[in-house]
Amino acid sequence: MPGRQCPFCNSAVNPQARYCPVCGRALPQAPPPEAVVEGAISGGRHIRVQGETLNLRELVNVVESGVRWWQSGLTSGDSVTRARAAQAIEELSRILHSLSQQLAQGRETVRITTRLPELRPDTIACPTCGHMNRASAKFCLGCGTVLSGSSYTPSAKGHAMPLRLTIGARTDQGRVRAINQDTVYAGALARSAGETAYLCLVADGMGGAKAGEYASRVAAEVTRSRVTNDAGSRTPQDAAAWQELLRGAVLAANKRVYEDSRSDTARKGMGTTLTIALIVDDQLHLASVGDSRAYLLNAAGVTADGASTAQLTSDHSLVARLVDIGQLTPQEARVHPQRNLLYRSIGTDPAVEVDTRSEQLEAGDILLLCSDGLINHVTDEEITQIALAKRDPDQICEELVSLANQRGGWDNITVVVVQVKARDQ
Repeated sequence: MPGRQCPFCNSAVNPQARYCPVCGRALPQAPPPEAVVEGAISGGRHIRVQGETLNLRELVNVVESGVRWWQSGLTSGDSVTRARAAQAIEELSRILHSLSQQLAQGRETVRITTRLPELRPDTIACPTCGHMNRASAKFCLGCGTVLSGSSYTPSAKGHAMPLRLTIGARTDQGRVRAINQDTVYAGALARSAGETAYLCLVADGMGGAKAGEYASRVAAEVTRSRVTNDAGSRTPQDAAAWQELLRGAVLAANKRVYEDSRSDTARKGMGTTLTIALIVDDQLHLASVGDSRAYLLNAAGVTADGASTAQLTSDHSLVARLVDIGQLTPQEARVHPQRNLLYRSIGTDPAVEVDTRSEQLEAGDILLLCSDGLINHVTDEEITQIALAKRDPDQICEELVSLANQRGGWDNITVVVVQVKARDQ
């Protein structure tokens, strides 16, 4: 972990120390970072990615909604809140002016400059459906056929699990929040064919303290129940069907949280992020809403250019889309005071769009899910370094949570780590 030195005697000191243990002098204290504002823009605002572009009118609508969201802060009794709201409105207004000028010039789309990385290339074609798969794949991601050369064969009970998984999970209140609004789950579930799948999820609630905690917990409970029931009663035949199963679970969670928020004034406006990972055989199926992330890591490389880390999910935040079009740099986005203002979340609207994807896993992979309480303090490079250096998933979770807390712990912190190994390892 990064250290800290006493500016008077150059001795190593704890990052949170107030006095040097060697010379005894008071250490300068960094000012606390500005509190991160969490919230969700409601009203059915959407931003669609179309090839290499974003729809400019949709982006303008979301920026306008963000301005309206901040306007409520101008009437706050707290002067700091009013000042922050005024600054946010000013920043968004500048962006809105720039985008509106482009619309006035006849542009309907804006080019994306930052995208999620391209993963390892697929080189093996399925003889049944033609879907391309990775060289190490045991089952076709497209139709589930056992691929030629695999030592795994169907049995009366279904496919054998070709990989061995070790899972760790941890959630922490952090050092500032009065309550933990994150919810985490990681466990096995029985499939209809008699085999086992593994379900992991992270939900980060927002709203009043009790409301946010309730939203994330209910979303997790509904999702777990729905996935367990559907996976136990039928066997989807391909990746698209597994994605649809997860999408149905997320929509059920959204319906329940939204209805509960409408029936109880104390929970009005509550919402939550939700990122789900379902591992079946050697296939990973993801569904996500909000800005809780999923990463894939492997020391041997996980991307087409050999990088050892790849973010698998998109953040459904206005700041993330401004990075996409070059209005902000990724470094600026990490510390931007509006980075947690979401335009898509669970429970804030009667309907929600769900991102889904499927990938094939191989030995050496590490799947990591986390809430933004981790990525607000820890960089992708540091996540990679810690995850690949530790052999135990629980130790990885513990060290990442500890590092986030050392750097302030300004939000709840949740991490799930799934290590993928060959069955004989």
